[in-house]
This record gives sequence, structure tokens and C-alpha cells, in this order.
Amino acid sequence: MPTTLTLKNIPDAVYERLKASAEAHRRSLNSEAIVCLESVLLPSRVDAAERLARARALRERLGTQRFSASDIDQAKRAGRP
Repeated sequence: MPTTLTLKNIPDAVYERLKASAEAHRRSLNSEAIVCLESVLLPSRVDAAERLARARALRERLGTQRFSASDIDQAKRAGRP
């Protein structure tokens, strides 16, 4: 059964970062705090072989398509004002 945790004396800077992150991910403060704790305390480990297999699969899906630095910058800016 889930446990309730009350945090006291949270530094203002930490609270503001958590609040901004929650808004960016469209989560409540509580949900964002849980996600942050899980990512630090229960990280998912991917071994080197799995990481390499994923990279090779991605490269294969891309085929001969190559991206220039300007292509990447344009993709990052897409949809931004």
C-alpha cells in the first residue's frame, strides 16, 4: 500500500524547479516528485550490449539518411516561436 510522505523545509530553488518541471510534464507536484525520486532511487539499468543493439537498430531504420547540424537545429526549433 502506498505511503504518505510529508516534506518540510524544501529550499525555494528546489520547489521552483520541481514546480516548473511538473508544469512542463503536465503533472501534479506530487506526481513529479514521485517520478524524480523513482528516477534517482530506482534507475533502469541498460547494459552496454543492449545500448549498442538499440543504436544499431536505430541506425538501420535510418538507412543511408544522414542529418547535418543545420537539419538537427531546424528539427529542434520546429514548433517554437
